[in-house]
Amino acid sequence: MKGIILAGGNGSRLYPITKGISKQLIPIYDKPMIYYPFSVLMLSNIKDVLVISNSEYIELYRNLLGDGSKFGMNIDYKTQEKPRGLAEAFILGEDFIGDDNVCLILGDNVFYGLGFGAKLKNASSIQDGAIIFGYYVPNPKEFGVVEFDENFKVISLEEKPEKPKSNYVIPGLYYYDNSVIEKAKSIKPSARGELEITDLNKEYFNEGKLTVELLGRGFAWLDTGTYEGLSEASEFVKTIQRRTGLYISCPEEIAYRNGWITKGELIQLGKEYEKTEYGQYILSIANDREAI
Repeated sequence: MKGIILAGGNGSRLYPITKGISKQLIPIYDKPMIYYPFSVLMLSNIKDVLVISNSEYIELYRNLLGDGSKFGMNIDYKTQEKPRGLAEAFILGEDFIGDDNVCLILGDNVFYGLGFGAKLKNASSIQDGAIIFGYYVPNPKEFGVVEFDENFKVISLEEKPEKPKSNYVIPGLYYYDNSVIEKAKSIKPSARGELEITDLNKEYFNEGKLTVELLGRGFAWLDTGTYEGLSEASEFVKTIQRRTGLYISCPEEIAYRNGWITKGELIQLGKEYEKTEYGQYILSIANDREAI
């Protein structure tokens, strides 16, 4: 399976901050925002990643992540000249995806929870159909909403409904089989002129091939597209890391624990940041802890 991080858009809800920088490069506590979705792909055991962003920011992402080799991965880049909906990612990424299945994650999503890695590895092993996630929120009208029957079987999907039929929304993390490319090409733009991811999910739902995994209590999903969300996410990451001594979404650590890089390579990465707490944490992983 391959992975796509969609890091485009104008970030207008965060103006004036994002007038001069890509939203996904803004820090969430001690790391660039894009590290969090990037780490989700790594925890899914995905080594081939495509970053899609605006033309003026592509080189900034390339400077940050490189070609992926330092993580034992392969990273490509693609320009999205104008946001035309989330589903366009599969059209832009058609050559990158090739004959493989694919995971799409939005560049402004932060996930955290016990057992999340196991859920991700299960989802990334999909052979046919689609796996998405459901998460309970108090304000569902801001998101894509999924409705269930009494047995938690999906019965409807709606994009930002005025009167939501449930409080379960669909976070920006999606796993699809290879037919997603042709499905994305077949859907029509919505009233706002975008290729909606909800319409894409409906294609799988109508075929009886859509699975929704619930992220229950104990899981955190943080949307960082607003000032409040950005602040809450930073405080959340800071609190967890300070209390546990373990870092959230550290790509260097994940690469090492996945067996993609050696201890020597991890130490080299740590030395690059050795004047920071982040770098010292990486070095502590190499020197004091066994990979688990």
